[in-house]
Parts: sequence; C-alpha cells; structure tokens
Amino acid sequence: MSYNNVVVRKASITNKCAGEDLGSPSAAHAHYASVASELQRACELFDDELFSELPFLNELCAHIRRYRGKMLRPALLLLSGRAAGELTESHITLAAVVEMVHMATLVHDDVLDDADVRRRYTTVHLRQGNESAILLGDYLISHAFHLCSSLNSQFASRAIGAAANTVCEGEIQQVHLRGSYHLTQAQYLEIITRKTAALTGVCCTLGAHLAGAPETTVAALKRFGLNVGIAFQITDDVLDIVGSEEKTGKTLGRDLEKRKLTLPVIHCLRHGPEQIRARLSDLLREGAIDRPALQELLSETDSLGFASRMARDYVGSAVAQLDVLAPSDARDALRRLALLILEREQ
Repeated sequence: MSYNNVVVRKASITNKCAGEDLGSPSAAHAHYASVASELQRACELFDDELFSELPFLNELCAHIRRYRGKMLRPALLLLSGRAAGELTESHITLAAVVEMVHMATLVHDDVLDDADVRRRYTTVHLRQGNESAILLGDYLISHAFHLCSSLNSQFASRAIGAAANTVCEGEIQQVHLRGSYHLTQAQYLEIITRKTAALTGVCCTLGAHLAGAPETTVAALKRFGLNVGIAFQITDDVLDIVGSEEKTGKTLGRDLEKRKLTLPVIHCLRHGPEQIRARLSDLLREGAIDRPALQELLSETDSLGFASRMARDYVGSAVAQLDVLAPSDARDALRRLALLILEREQ
C-alpha cells in the first residue's frame, strides 16, 4: 500500500468516526471547559496513533471509540496540569496515553467478566471473540508505550509503567481472592487502590509534575487522584448491585457472579445478623445472582448505605487535597468532578 493511499484511507476513517459521534469530549463535558481544546487534541492523537493499514483493525478501533465516556483520566491529567501550572505538549501526549491504557483495561475486563455490553454497545469479545479482544487490549497497551516513548523524559514512561504493573497486580489479586467469603474490607481497599486508583493517581501526578509544580503540590494531587479513584470504584461496585443496565450502559452483576466480593457484600457478611449472612452466602453460591433479593439483604443491613458513606468520605478527602492550589477554573473543575462521583448513574 502506498503512502498516499494510507493518508486517504486515514482521512476517510477519521471523517467517518466524526460523523458517528464516537465520543467527542467537546459536546459532553461541560466541566472540562478550561482544558477542552487540549482534550480534543488528545482524542485526535489517540485516533492517529491507533491508525493501521489493516482495515479490519481500524474497524475494531472505531468500535472501541464508542466506549469513550466521561474521559475522566485524561481530564484529570490535563486539569491537574492546568491547576498546578501551565500545560505543555507532553500533557496532551500523556492524556492520550492514559486513555489508551484505560481503554485496554476495559477491553480486557469485558473478557474477564464475560460482559456483553459496554457504553450501550456490544463488547469486543462478544463481537469478535476473546482472542481478538485480548489482542486488541495488548495493541492498545503497546501503542500507549510507543506514544509515551516519544517524550524526552523517562519520568512519564516509568510512572505509567509502574501504574500499569499495579493495575495488573490488583486484578490478579482480586482473581486470587475470589470466592473467599472472609475477604476483609482492608483487602478490598487494597485491591481497588491497585486496580483503579493507581491510574487516576498517576494521571494527577503527571499533570502536576509536568507543569513544574513543587513536590508538595505533586504529592497532594497524587493523593487527590488516589482518593477519587477509590471513591469511583466503590460507587461503581454499588451501581453493580443497584444500578440499571439501561442507565449504566453496561452489563451489571458479573463481579458477584464471578464471586468477586465488593464492599457492600463484605460489610453484610461481617456485620449482618447470622440469618441474613446465611441467606447472602446461599445467594452468592447460586451463580446467577438474584439482584432484587441481593438488594433487599444489603439494604436491610445498611450495607449499601455504608459503602455510599465510605465513598463520600474518600471524596471529602480528595477535595481537601486541593487546598494547596491557587483558586482557578481548573481547581474548581477538579472539585466538581470529585463531587460528581457521588451522583453517578453510570
């Protein structure tokens, strides 16, 4: 294939994707106003980096662009940079990189959870099979590090590499401990800190570091990102039990069907009356979870309320970290994003 043909095909795919509205941040993210142009450029870089001469691979990449939701991770990176100093070209590159890493985890998670729907679209593994889904996730990771290697400094590559390692550790730890009805709250928090919060933490770290912020500010924004990530995952686990698949746009209940215990269940098994604990244990062993029955048990023991209150506490801890920053639209946006976690329906 000649270079000119590649350019023509690339332009055709880009125009097609734009016409299908596959997740442009400019239309959906009013809270990102202070970094809207940079976020749009990061999306364009994401698309450019993944372009292939293989048409079927471009079709797969076009499909996963439909998974773009709130673009939380690249937004956290860019807003942290804006709030702590000035944005650079490296910020835009890394915003695309962290979204690739995140998208890879989604594609792989759908295989692990045997999920059928993501963002109201069929998952890659359902459309193309597990082999294609796993390889596509690998493709996203390899491109993330290829793009990251274009930066002059190794700081970002090492930080993202370490975060990716930690995410994998968290997922492996969760699989290792599934089916353990003695899983503790501390173990659960360690798992979600690794598998979810590590990436949001590194986004805020990189945003502040590359903006030239002092180490005290970088550390505070790292804590902000970690707390946001923990709160996000706790809320996600509550929605997995009480949420609507129509509103969330994804398959629900698969973690518990795979015997991966989440905070409300852990709380009920530890603090509920003996009769309720026995009923819950029986329910979890059935495989296909009766979600209304599960909701009733977890409501009766206030386990859902306990998890929601804990998420609120982590959001409060996150917001407190922003006191090191000077007042700005970006700081206000970070605060609003943290608070919005508590209002999630998807």
